[in-house]
Amino acid sequence: MTDLTLEDVERQLNRATDLETEEAVSVLRTAREDLRALDNDPDVDEQRRQALEERLDQRIREVQNRDAYDSGLGASMNPEEDDAP
Repeated sequence: MTDLTLEDVERQLNRATDLETEEAVSVLRTAREDLRALDNDPDVDEQRRQALEERLDQRIREVQNRDAYDSGLGASMNPEEDDAP
């Protein structure tokens, strides 16, 4: 049994929000590994663990694609922006 908790993983997920892309992905991947280490822990709520794993995977994808979102592609989605087509 480990001292790691789901709350620890959630803190890592929240912490990654304010980090640069590479560091955020690293923190999130570590959090995902930590979460997988809790996979066989009988004291862990499996449903909550799975939901957190899905959030982590989604957040990793978001962070990896963050640069694409910031590159002006969003202007086409907001016609009030000066750069909108």
